[in-house]
Amino acid sequence: MKSQFELLAPGGDLGSVKAAIAAGADAVYLGLEKFNARSRASNISLDQLDDLCILAHQQNCKIFVALNIILLESELPTMTRLLNRLVNIAIDGIIAQDLGLLHMVKQHFPSLDAHASTQLNTHNIGQISLLNKLGVSRVNLARELNIEEIKLLADYGHQHNVLMEVFVHGSYCIGFSGLCYISSVRNGCSGNRGRCSQPCRDQYQTTQMGKDFPLNLKDNSAFHDLQALADAGVYSLKVEGRMKQAHYVYTVVGQWRQQLDRYYQSQPLLSDSTPLYKVFNRDFSNGYLKGKLSQQMYIDNSRNHALQHFSQQQSALSESARQVLKQSLYDDNTALIANMQQVIDRLSISQIPVKIKLIAKLAQPLKLIAHSGSQQFILCSEENLQTANSQGLSTQRLQDLFTINNRGYCLAALDVSEVSPGLAISVKSLFALKQQFDQLVLRQPPKVKALDPSALNCSVVASADKPITVPRLAVLVDDHNDLELAEIEEVDLYWHLPNAFADSLDDSIALFQAKPRLKAWFPAILIGEHYQAAGEFLRVVQPKLLVTNNSGIGALAQQLGLNWIAGPQLNTANSWAMQALQQQGGCDGAFVSNELNAGQMRQLKAPQGFRCFYSIYHPIKMLTSRQCLFQQVVGCKKTQVDHKCLRKCVKTSSIINLKDAEYVISKKAGEHNSLYSQQHFLNSEILTKLPGIFSDVLVDLRDVKNQTRIAAHLTKQALIAEFVSLLNAEPNAEQTLHSHISPTQIKQYYKGL
Repeated sequence: MKSQFELLAPGGDLGSVKAAIAAGADAVYLGLEKFNARSRASNISLDQLDDLCILAHQQNCKIFVALNIILLESELPTMTRLLNRLVNIAIDGIIAQDLGLLHMVKQHFPSLDAHASTQLNTHNIGQISLLNKLGVSRVNLARELNIEEIKLLADYGHQHNVLMEVFVHGSYCIGFSGLCYISSVRNGCSGNRGRCSQPCRDQYQTTQMGKDFPLNLKDNSAFHDLQALADAGVYSLKVEGRMKQAHYVYTVVGQWRQQLDRYYQSQPLLSDSTPLYKVFNRDFSNGYLKGKLSQQMYIDNSRNHALQHFSQQQSALSESARQVLKQSLYDDNTALIANMQQVIDRLSISQIPVKIKLIAKLAQPLKLIAHSGSQQFILCSEENLQTANSQGLSTQRLQDLFTINNRGYCLAALDVSEVSPGLAISVKSLFALKQQFDQLVLRQPPKVKALDPSALNCSVVASADKPITVPRLAVLVDDHNDLELAEIEEVDLYWHLPNAFADSLDDSIALFQAKPRLKAWFPAILIGEHYQAAGEFLRVVQPKLLVTNNSGIGALAQQLGLNWIAGPQLNTANSWAMQALQQQGGCDGAFVSNELNAGQMRQLKAPQGFRCFYSIYHPIKMLTSRQCLFQQVVGCKKTQVDHKCLRKCVKTSSIINLKDAEYVISKKAGEHNSLYSQQHFLNSEILTKLPGIFSDVLVDLRDVKNQTRIAAHLTKQALIAEFVSLLNAEPNAEQTLHSHISPTQIKQYYKGL
């Protein structure tokens, strides 16, 4: 039977991991008690992990450990100690978001297979190129991609030995992963730390379209798209759900297992989704995969849709009929859980008997033939056996060496009848053979010496030796009326380039050729033709310095020998990430994440020659979406998003969360839909709290219609002058600035990560 795909299942706790294995998963991804993007799941202890690896491997299932959050500087020693443990446990790989973690794994723990998390929001070949340099063997692609876009990336991945992983079942996010800060801004629970409180699922004040859950998407399901995924070259089919219960995992994985087995056997694929509707769901959509972004992807109810689905299907309209149906669903799930538990109870670690035969002949390698279950292994020493000068290789020594001390295996027989006496082999060659046996037959990872956390410290300039200089002011604009600000000598003016780059390529090139002092600012999302157009812009314009929120642009800049800065949406929060950007990406500096507080920033240790930027004033972008956020709020005459929407649509509205505040929905021409906080971010105190840390600070003067107002008498040029005064620590500059810009907030800064 061919096996083109890997079926990758979630394991939020011990029961779910076992349920996934029992249901036929090829691999399970799970989190430990720290450092994973589902901190509210029960997760797995290190003690449990060792046994789970043995159990899974005996069922031909792999185990991947999710370490998919951004790391703080203070956590780097703890992460090093954890990696020291994981590298000596038989896990099959790690899943990471932090570029610094990927860099350190490549440099110091190369035996750990590394996968890029969906939190890295990978959607173009440049991003895959950089991740490949960081040692990544697999990339989980952004959920928002359609099948043609996935195929393009899979083809590129195959050419560069990088496999593609795609979410095929489970929750959709309304915002691009890794770029969603709504939970962080709202209550300090960052999605980049695994603590998302899911405000997108909240109830909001009823909108003009009569919707109470205007950000709530249906669940993703590509259950009927298997052939398309195969044709696109996808390798791993990932089921979302580490927060889901074990019977959910058992059902969904079991259905996908059946579908895959039918595909492999060229049988008709399942068309009935009934079992998937019986466990938790918000109804299903394959809108992103099909490229059909419409109102049909939304559902105005964030709770379980199972009862509603079957009520509609069976026309159970009366309350009594619904109660009968509700009881039936409960009974079905109760029976399912009981059946699942019986199957799980039969799962246990059984010691697999291993039979070993050793053959030693003069002038030949020492040969080891091992039978483990149904598998046979033939291993040979690197050196040939020679006549012993004194005592030869004794059978007792061989028996001692090949004693098995492993919970998953036991020695059933050791045959040394064909070991000729009086022969010798070097200790090095003998132990190399034993190591082969341990790794291939017993599936034990090679023992790796523990790494001292202090060995991973950056080379930094001591703070006492750093001259405290006034940061240079960077200003970001996107309105042609603001281009005159480029003539101000005290500032670097950046122009915000669009997501729809292909539609404005010629105009963008002409603008930068006409305004040579202008600097380029690239957005976080550049998909397909828009990424290609951005590359053409770089080749033609050759900007002396650029800021990019998309690491794929950084990869292109490095290829072209251009200086680049990692933007704030690349979530740089520790010195490992700075090293990764500098050493692997050729990056000249980075914006420090606005999710950090002063104490967390104070601990940062930037590499030599690496510039640190920080945004002190900006509209707070809480999420970016490929969907139309207006469909459920004020409506739209179009029933489906098309390429003209990205290029032309300009619209603003707002929604009110019943738990706290009003949020602004904004769509500009050439940009994706975005959700903003009701107030701008203004952090003036950081300049006095952390003097000398930042080489540059940013003021974002793009217009977003929220509650923040600038004094009517102030032009943007005058406002810039006030920020320059603030940087120069002129008397009363801070008070004057705050009196001219209000209201603002820095709640996110005070909370930190």
